Amino acid sequence: MRVTFLGTSGAVPTTARSTSALLVEREGDRLLFDCGEGTQRQMMRFATGFDLGHVFLTHLHGDHVLGLPGLVQTLDFNDRERPLAVHAPAGTRSRVERLLAPTGNSPSYPVRVHQVEPGDVALSAGEYEVRTFRVDHRTDAVGYALVEADRKGRFDRQKAEEELGIEPGPKYSKLHRGEPVEHEGRTVEPEEVVGPPRPGRRLVYTGDTRPAEGTVRAAEDADLLVHDATFAEDRADRARETAHATAREAAEVANRAGARRLALTHVSSRYAGRSDRLEAEAREVFEGERAFLPDDGVQAEVPYPDADRAFTLERVGRERR
Repeated sequence: MRVTFLGTSGAVPTTARSTSALLVEREGDRLLFDCGEGTQRQMMRFATGFDLGHVFLTHLHGDHVLGLPGLVQTLDFNDRERPLAVHAPAGTRSRVERLLAPTGNSPSYPVRVHQVEPGDVALSAGEYEVRTFRVDHRTDAVGYALVEADRKGRFDRQKAEEELGIEPGPKYSKLHRGEPVEHEGRTVEPEEVVGPPRPGRRLVYTGDTRPAEGTVRAAEDADLLVHDATFAEDRADRARETAHATAREAAEVANRAGARRLALTHVSSRYAGRSDRLEAEAREVFEGERAFLPDDGVQAEVPYPDADRAFTLERVGRERR
């Protein structure tokens, strides 16, 4: 699973940070979470590709949606044919449609707006789901959790071959699928050679929010929690007034949820050039480098919980001139 931070600024973009957008690539699927102003250019800069199937909007404040009309139009110019699904909080369909109206004629491909409420499954894709959860902001808003299904347990080939005398072949496949097989006069059950199911990955994206119980529940044991961290502690009062979170509050949520990694985002422009302060405050609460504040263009590789590979961050792409 690859996560590219396209826009990490708060309501106002800076020369270094664009407004909210996060692109997730999983096994060939590309999912876009929020689409702030300039998102399509960020996709070009950081070479994510435009083959999107779904856009998930947390809420309809401008810094999260103003890039959508241009993106829809560019996909039209590129002769797109397959539908694009736009998911947005319940009660906002007409506003999304009005947002897209200034692009002129309807695009040559279907744009389907789906309304979601907390607790819904916005997308069911077999091996994973995108679920919605309740957040605490000043408007109709939801967060999204990408949750993978459990994977098959590990197949113990050595035991199957050396202890049970089963030669490699179709019986291995049946056992790994959970089906018993007959071998040398007895029934071999799958659990004899297949370990327990292995957990999939969980990615949670809050959009704008105060610390919320809905986030804690959705982010339980999350491999990556991407949380609003608009302010430092010196602006905690302002965070409460505007229904945002401080970096320290985001870290406290991550701790309560037992998340493995915390990405701080939606950084106020007042911290331009000083965002390391937010990261430091979060790390006082959430252990060490497990909390990080990504720049635009940083890409995270999220491994399976039981994988030998480590969670990695790198800067990707290069601006085209």
